[in-house]
Amino acid sequence: MKKYLIASLMLSFIIACGDNKTEEKKETSTTDLSSNPDYKKGLALIVKSDCLGCHKVSEKLVGPAYKDVANKYTSADISMLTDKVIKGGTGVWGQVPMAPHPNLSREDAEQIIKYILLLKK
Repeated sequence: MKKYLIASLMLSFIIACGDNKTEEKKETSTTDLSSNPDYKKGLALIVKSDCLGCHKVSEKLVGPAYKDVANKYTSADISMLTDKVIKGGTGVWGQVPMAPHPNLSREDAEQIIKYILLLKK
């Protein structure tokens, strides 16, 4: 009886400490955005703009964190968010207004929004 108990404990230990590489690969493939063209283009546009003066990816600065924006909106909101980036606005995230960006093309603003939406949890 003792042999069976020890054998089952060892088997349980081996199973619990088994290889989880398939789970790691699955998680990495869904969270690695660096190869996504929308991610690359949007990030490049943000770096060239003044966006990082008010926003950070994971935490609130003057404006909301990009991840918070991504979790609040969907791809159905791209047009509305693009307008908001170009025209500016206030009230959704507090009373501090977002400055308008009238010199930003609609295509570039849309690309920035696509980048932000990719940061959804």
